[in-house]
Amino acid sequence: MTYDFKNYQTESFFDEMLTDETAARVGNHFLKERIEKLSIGELLIKQKAAERSMISAGITFNVYSEEGGTERIIPVDIIPRVIDSSEWNRLEKGLLQRITALNLFLQDIYNEQKILKDKVIPREIIESSKGFLKECKGLTPPKKIWIHITGTDLIRGNDGVFRVLEDNLRCPSGVSYMLENRELSKQTFPDVLSQSSVRSISEYPAKLLEVLRYISGRPDPTVVVLTPGIYNSAYFEHSYLAQQMGVELVDYRDLVVSGDYVKMRTTKGFKTVDVIYRRIDDTFMDPLTFNPHSLIGIPGLFDVYRKGNIARANAPGTGVADDKVVYAYVPRIIKYYLGEEAIIPNVDTYICGEEGSMKYVLENIADLVVKEANEAGGYGMLIGPKATKKEHDLFKKRIKANPRNYIAQPTISLSRSPCVLEEGLEGRHVDLRPYILYGNGIHVTPGGLTRVALRKGSLVVNSSQGGGSKDTWVLY
Repeated sequence: MTYDFKNYQTESFFDEMLTDETAARVGNHFLKERIEKLSIGELLIKQKAAERSMISAGITFNVYSEEGGTERIIPVDIIPRVIDSSEWNRLEKGLLQRITALNLFLQDIYNEQKILKDKVIPREIIESSKGFLKECKGLTPPKKIWIHITGTDLIRGNDGVFRVLEDNLRCPSGVSYMLENRELSKQTFPDVLSQSSVRSISEYPAKLLEVLRYISGRPDPTVVVLTPGIYNSAYFEHSYLAQQMGVELVDYRDLVVSGDYVKMRTTKGFKTVDVIYRRIDDTFMDPLTFNPHSLIGIPGLFDVYRKGNIARANAPGTGVADDKVVYAYVPRIIKYYLGEEAIIPNVDTYICGEEGSMKYVLENIADLVVKEANEAGGYGMLIGPKATKKEHDLFKKRIKANPRNYIAQPTISLSRSPCVLEEGLEGRHVDLRPYILYGNGIHVTPGGLTRVALRKGSLVVNSSQGGGSKDTWVLY
């Protein structure tokens, strides 16, 4: 018996595929028709085949929250999420606008600080941010580009409007899952993929390499990917991207500072490195400048960088721009530097460091999502409607003790997308992380990582919190 969507529940949520139980959204017709020609058993066979492919490819991540750290295969769902061209064109313009403004913001706050002098953002917000590195004052990175690789998290609620949930400007991860999900789509729905005129994302590694070569300023630069090591949650991605770009994957044992340059150990002796694509947090990269206890950094690296003898992506100090409190000011940042209104709006945000907002948050915590300013991966977060009274009280104490470290937002019913489960197709909440590359121009990869909250009713899409992913089809 084939699947006809009669038992699929759209309920009160915005569904990414259907307008109701029968009508497909723009661009989803071929996909819906193909699914309806399959039985639940056939869909499950395709789903299991995709999972076996992920296992064979060794696509893993580590869960630090479990004792000893547990390596897992990232869950995947075979039903792609489709975005039509007109909707994508607006998102692309909005992301270009946002990255342009944030790059200007970083250049300003580490140099002239005009935005602080004009009191668009309170100085104490910036200077108290964990991501603001005073060591970067007076610094201008190669080509004046700070954020070469960005993963911007987008969500939409029942109104169907995309909003920016947060910016990831340090070491955004997940692009390898985006690329592998597309390979699974080619295996699972090859006919629908071609019928639907889906834009390619396969050029991402080549475009990433173009960015890294561009910022070097040298004709034939030596590029490396710097990883914390095999126990890092995203180690698969580090090795995957190095392999796809045809560059060396290195850790702290492979690099040394010598004569104002960074050198890589090779079987033929030392070789000068021109560009580091770093997948290590800022303060762990150089124990002489930042964290003296770091065992995974390269002593003297920051001095080499300041002297202009090596390029780094992303530049050090970018973390201040994805501080969740600074996030609340991004619409004002866009207006200040570009004279434009934000094309993609933020989620409404209450800054607990502001007295009136903190009072509101404390009184309404049961209805809000509370987040720590510098946490990621779903950690340091309270989802008020799903939390207990004890958890509410704990977060109230934390907010009162350190209001600068917290923001709060309304609980948004994230849009849902059909997923293959043993019982049939069920809607699960999703977000979207497009990847933006900034080199000789800004390129928004036409797609991104759709993350899925696979636990029924969950709003947390992070892989570290039980989430999975699916392919994202952007149509021509």
